[in-house]
Amino acid sequence: MDRPDDGKAAPGTPAALFDFFNEIGILAQMSRALLEARLPKGFQQTHFAVLGHLVRVADGRTPLELARAFQIPKTSMTHTLAGLEGAGLVATRPNPRDGRSKCVFLTAAGRSFRDAAIAALGPDLARLADEVDPARLAALVPELAAIRRAMDRQRDRRPGGGP
Repeated sequence: MDRPDDGKAAPGTPAALFDFFNEIGILAQMSRALLEARLPKGFQQTHFAVLGHLVRVADGRTPLELARAFQIPKTSMTHTLAGLEGAGLVATRPNPRDGRSKCVFLTAAGRSFRDAAIAALGPDLARLADEVDPARLAALVPELAAIRRAMDRQRDRRPGGGP
């Protein structure tokens, strides 16, 4: 039995892990809705996520590498990149390694767009900081990053690198 009488799942059980990821999923949905409410019309969280990935991981990735990182079909990533490129937020150039594929680079406008979106969240984040100690949130980031890295390693070991 995964849950004792107090209703809390025992640590390390599938129920406890489900509860953990369920809370993260709810937070992801709520933060996505908040972000999309602050983005300019026509832009979605997926656009912002690609810009953030290029900042965090470094640009110059191929569309296929980006699709694998986001665990989505290459056609979906191509559509997202077309929107970003059409808005001047990314640029694609021939891949110097093979000359056939393209590499995606963040433009100055893309970096500014990302920074402006983060700034637009400022009042919302300030209200959150009134209820949740920012030091507590900051302390969680290394733990969450460690879980993400572990899940990245597991994904990369699976055939095809997918879910």
